[in-house]
Amino acid sequence: MEQPQTAQPAVDTSADTLSAVTLSAVRKATIRLVPFLILLYLINYLDRANVGYAALTMNADLGLSTAAYGLGAGLFFIGYFFFEVPSNIILHRVGARIWIARIMVTWGIVASSTAFIQGEVSFYIVRVLLGIAEAGFFPGIVLYLTYWFPRAKRANVLALVLLAVPLSSVVGGPVSTLLIQNGDGALGFAEGWRFMYFVEGLPAVLLGIVVLIVLPSKPRDAKWLTPEERTALETTISEEDRREVRAETSVWAGLASPRVLALSIAYFALSFGFIALGFFLPQVVSGFQEDFGVTYSLFEIGVITAIPFAFASVIMILWARHSDKTGERALHVAIPAFVGAAAIAVALYMNSPLTVMVCVTLFTMCAFAVFAPLWQLPLLLTGAGAAAGIALINSLGNLSGFASGYLVGWLEDLTGSFRPGMWVGAGFMALAGVIALSFRRLPVTAETARQPETEPAA
Repeated sequence: MEQPQTAQPAVDTSADTLSAVTLSAVRKATIRLVPFLILLYLINYLDRANVGYAALTMNADLGLSTAAYGLGAGLFFIGYFFFEVPSNIILHRVGARIWIARIMVTWGIVASSTAFIQGEVSFYIVRVLLGIAEAGFFPGIVLYLTYWFPRAKRANVLALVLLAVPLSSVVGGPVSTLLIQNGDGALGFAEGWRFMYFVEGLPAVLLGIVVLIVLPSKPRDAKWLTPEERTALETTISEEDRREVRAETSVWAGLASPRVLALSIAYFALSFGFIALGFFLPQVVSGFQEDFGVTYSLFEIGVITAIPFAFASVIMILWARHSDKTGERALHVAIPAFVGAAAIAVALYMNSPLTVMVCVTLFTMCAFAVFAPLWQLPLLLTGAGAAAGIALINSLGNLSGFASGYLVGWLEDLTGSFRPGMWVGAGFMALAGVIALSFRRLPVTAETARQPETEPAA
């Protein structure tokens, strides 16, 4: 392709360039949408991750080995993988309101039905169905935010939504273990973990109905914005898309993008240790009783596992704000990835519950800090291509949930220790940092992508 004679400057999308009307619309959208999206994602993640708390008693009741449990926990991501891209494309076509409501109602029904599993096979089936039902929810939220927020605001807004993940553990750990501990015989369920599954699936069904009533798909549908605010917000975002990508990209362009594939690998690497931590941290804390001669109730285990996530929720917001303020993304992914890898490796050699949990807390803070900046690394996609690319990153990345769940469980059965699996997770975290650094050498926009002399994006 012929090279232009002069390099084009990167598009200035800083918050300082947004008009007063656009900023007013952004503030209203943040107040109206973000708290509701946090609640939806909190319920989503709780229904996905409460299997870690159920395992404290469920495994023994059903006769599941650690490897069998890890396989079942990870099978969630197989169903998730195959239906993620189609789900996000449908969301782009039919609208967020209808499709997010559908996702929530079906996953809530499946989540509650986990209460009725009888053994390995039914456990595996329900986990696959839960992944299919949930497919498209998180990438749908990421795509939804691109309809509402200019680029200079997205990392911070996404970090606010991602607060749901640590909050689901801060709240979900104590609540889930309390339901398990006191749920024997409740509503006719013989075991407390069955009662926990049933109860925690119901809010998703109810909130799915609320979504159908109150969630506007795009700014033009928001009655709480003035006509001027709707126009200004949609014009600002469409102008950013036009200057960065110049034309709507196709589904196939999104799926074949080298940037998408690179971020898919990075997301896989980051998620490996993160998901393994969520699935196995309650069992690791429970293991302190044998390793260090301490005694914990189920509720106390839930409280202890909540501590790292409470710290992570604060750091995630501060780190995302710093990324938005500086406009830098790659280092904001790489630095916590490297620090997190070191922290989880060091945790394996600590000799007390306190020092182990300090290292685990540092790792959790780093694991959460990377995600908002990661999703802001430039893809150069819009429209259907963006829907497909975002979904592919999330679906391929989440395959690590299957790999980590099974591999960590298998290694624990083989060696009697979670240490080998955590070492693998640390290595993957470091790999993600290396991939993130490569984005510092890539151009920011489609125009500058043709400019070998253009200065690399910050």
